[in-house]
Amino acid sequence: MLVRENNSSHPVSFILLGIPGLENSQFCIAFLFCVMYVVAVVGNITILHIIRTDHTLHQPMYLFLAMLAITDLVLSSSTQPKMLAILWFQAHEIEYHACLIQVFFIHAFASVESGVLMAMALDRYVAICFPLQHSSILTTAVVVKLGVAVVVRGLLWVSPFCFMISRMPFCPNSIIPQSYCEHMAVLKLLCADTRVNRAYGLFVAFSVVGFDMLIISISYVMILRAVLQLPSGEARFKAFGTCASHICVILAFYIPALFTFLTHRFGHHVPRVVHIMFANVYLLVPPMLNPIIYGVRTKQIRDRVMQGRCGKDL
Repeated sequence: MLVRENNSSHPVSFILLGIPGLENSQFCIAFLFCVMYVVAVVGNITILHIIRTDHTLHQPMYLFLAMLAITDLVLSSSTQPKMLAILWFQAHEIEYHACLIQVFFIHAFASVESGVLMAMALDRYVAICFPLQHSSILTTAVVVKLGVAVVVRGLLWVSPFCFMISRMPFCPNSIIPQSYCEHMAVLKLLCADTRVNRAYGLFVAFSVVGFDMLIISISYVMILRAVLQLPSGEARFKAFGTCASHICVILAFYIPALFTFLTHRFGHHVPRVVHIMFANVYLLVPPMLNPIIYGVRTKQIRDRVMQGRCGKDL
């Protein structure tokens, strides 16, 4: 039964169903999600600690990596604790304002993550195509300004989502058939014309992801041209190797993100359980994989982790 606040058109709370269709497996799925979340938190905190304590890593690539780690911590922590409470303890209820806050954090920091990946592509472009000018072009001040710009963009672009929803009436149904509050899922509960909301959502998606993917694509086309002009195969292999980690991270973020975005709007024949699982993967797998990818592929970070282990063994 829908309970409303006095003189209010919105409910006091919503009901998050979790993963409908997999009720009998939710406990095991929650255990898997918990392990992945712990790996994401420990891995990203480790990356941040290494970059903070090692002054030789206070370079653009690692400063952007620190921004990515912070974003991953916020993005995963905005959904996983509540999701685990739903799957393990049947805590399905979420307060109205908490739901809107979750919508804001999910979409704002997904935008920030996309922007950080774009900034990292620019860093790789400058490092490979203009190696002698890299430190003078991407100074610490420029890196900070890029970081502030992607954060401000995420906050400003996503804020209208919650503002528009808060001014519209809700239908009696207060059930959200997934494990967290997402913009499109909340829109489906409104008893009003949501065409403006949906159009604005498309505008944000294409202006953020479209712009970032365009810059990333142009950067890597220029990188490819520069690498293929290198005289030796060893030099080409080394240059490609510096980009491998970033390409893996880009694929891990954008593939599930685009699948989730497209199925929410156009994939009406995609089974709900598939959509919900991909929506969870989109917010959990990249934060888990990013520190692993950079920890394995980046020699400086890998060496620091090994030094820490050796110090503990001694």
